[in-house]
Amino acid sequence: MTELSPLNISVITVSDTRTEETDKSGAVLVQRAQAAGHHLLSKTIIKDDVYQLRAEVSAQIADPDTHAVLLTGGTGFTLRDNTYKAIKPLLDVDIDGFGELFRQLSFLDIGSSTIQSRAFAGMANRTIIFCMPGSPGACETAWDKIIAEQLNSAHKPCNFTDKLI
Repeated sequence: MTELSPLNISVITVSDTRTEETDKSGAVLVQRAQAAGHHLLSKTIIKDDVYQLRAEVSAQIADPDTHAVLLTGGTGFTLRDNTYKAIKPLLDVDIDGFGELFRQLSFLDIGSSTIQSRAFAGMANRTIIFCMPGSPGACETAWDKIIAEQLNSAHKPCNFTDKLI
């Protein structure tokens, strides 16, 4: 079995109301990434503002030390859900299968409400970006059932690590 190649991961919580004390979704992603052997580069909370989000994610994409950015929040349909609008234009390539699989898996837990999720992923400048809903359960589903394997260099038949490092 191939040994894990640890990645440098940044976690961003998109919220107008969360604080470090109340950010359960960001905490789930930090805990899961570190437990998997990855390095946490940063953990931030950004207001659900298109330009603040773009600035933060652009800085992460431009940093050659960043391999992955995990965003939680801002993927719904309210006027303050701006993750899709802010991040989508930054992507060089979409990973359509992430959103499709995430919604399929979420259906098992929340039924048809999953259609209100605009979870998506893509790559930019050799950095992978996963955008998921802001609930801890959604982050657990995304990490445990999709992201963990795709960021694990030992996962076969394929994973994303060779495209990131």
